[in-house]
Amino acid sequence: MSEMTFVQAINSGLRQELDRDTDVFLMGEDIAHYGGMFRVTEGLMDAYGDKRIVDTPISESGFIGMALGAALAGKRPVAELMFIDFSLVAMDQVHNQIAKTHYMSGGRVKVPLTIITQGGGYKGAAAQHSQMLEALFLQVPGIKVVCPSNPADAKGLVAAAIRDDNPVLFIEHKQLLGVKGEVPEGEHFVPLGEAKVVRSGSELSIFTYSYCVTLVEQALEGTGVDAEIFDLRSLNPLDWPAIATSVKKTHRALIVHESHQRCGVGVDLAAQIQQKLFDELDAPIGICAAADTPIPFAKPLEDVVLPSPERIKLAIEQVLHG
Repeated sequence: MSEMTFVQAINSGLRQELDRDTDVFLMGEDIAHYGGMFRVTEGLMDAYGDKRIVDTPISESGFIGMALGAALAGKRPVAELMFIDFSLVAMDQVHNQIAKTHYMSGGRVKVPLTIITQGGGYKGAAAQHSQMLEALFLQVPGIKVVCPSNPADAKGLVAAAIRDDNPVLFIEHKQLLGVKGEVPEGEHFVPLGEAKVVRSGSELSIFTYSYCVTLVEQALEGTGVDAEIFDLRSLNPLDWPAIATSVKKTHRALIVHESHQRCGVGVDLAAQIQQKLFDELDAPIGICAAADTPIPFAKPLEDVVLPSPERIKLAIEQVLHG
C-alpha cells in the first residue's frame, strides 16, 4: 500500500491500464503537454508519447465522436471531459450514438469507451462549473456510471471502466482530488456494480456516493446514531442485492447526493425501495440533495444550496423520529 492523493491514484490506474493493453489511449483538452486541468494525466505523455496521450481541440462533440470511432475500430479510448458541465455539448454523441451503437448493431460491435470527467461544487465555481449531472446519464440505457469516493476505489474503478466492453462514465469530484488515502501498489481492480459498506449499523441505511460519503461520515460524528453507510460506487449497474439486504436489516433508508433532487438518483432509488421493499419500511424514505436551483457563485449561497453535514443531520433525525 502507498499513500496517494485521489489524482495520483487515478494517474496510477491509467498507467496500469496503459501498460497492460496497448489498445488503451487517452484524449482530451490539455491532457498531454499540460498534464490535464486537474493534473490527472501529469507525466503520461512523457511516458507513453503523443500517439497514446493526445491533446484535442476544444470540441467536445468532435473528440467524443472520435473516441466512439476508435472504440468501434478495436481501441480502448479514454476521453477526458474537463468538466461534466461540458458533457452537454457532446450529448448527442453520448446519448444517441455511444449509448446505442452496441444495441443497434444487434450486439455485433462493442463500445469499450471510458469518459472521465470532473463534477461537483463547494469550490465557488458557479452554475456552469459546479454541477453533478450523473442522473442525466442514468436516464439513457447503455452507459455505466461510476462515482468513486476515495483514492483506492478511484484507481480500481478506473481500471474496471477501461477494461469494460461497454461505455462507462467515470466522475471524479473536485473536492476529492487532493484527498489522500492508502492505495494498493501494483495491479488493482474494483468490479463495477459492487457497493461497499463504509460503516455497519442497525438503525438506518444511508445510501450515498462520491464526496457525499465524506459529508455523511462528518454528519454522524458524535451523534450516537447506529447508521449503516453504503458507498454505492456504481450508479449503473446498481448493487440492488446489497441495498435490499441493508434495508431489510435497518428498516429505514436515507439517500444523500449532491445533484438536484428532482428526477435524481435519490428519487429513483427511493421509488425502487418503495416498490420492492414497502413492507420492510418502518418510516418514509428520506432524501438529502441539492436544492432545485442553479449552483450560486457566492459561497454563503452555495453552502445553503448544497448538502452539508448539518442538513444531513436534520435528514437523519427526520427519518429516525419523524
